[in-house]
Amino acid sequence: MAVMTYEGVVQDGRVRLPAGVELPEKARVYVVVPECIVVELPRTARIASPRLANPKQAADFVKEVVEEHTDAGL
Repeated sequence: MAVMTYEGVVQDGRVRLPAGVELPEKARVYVVVPECIVVELPRTARIASPRLANPKQAADFVKEVVEEHTDAGL
C-alpha cells in the first residue's frame, strides 16, 4: 500500500487540503490529529447490550410467534 502525506486544515468542520491536491472519489484516508489541539468532547451515555449472568437461562427467553387471522369481509 502506497502512503502519501498531506497537511490540511479544518474549516467549517471539513478538512481542507492544499490547492492542487486531488484524491479519487471514495479514497480511503486517515486523519491524524496532534494531541496538543484535540478538543475533548462531552461524554455521552453508553448503553451496552444486555447479557445474561447465567447463559443457561437463555431458554427462559424463547419467544413464540402467534399469527392472528382476521376475516376481511367483516
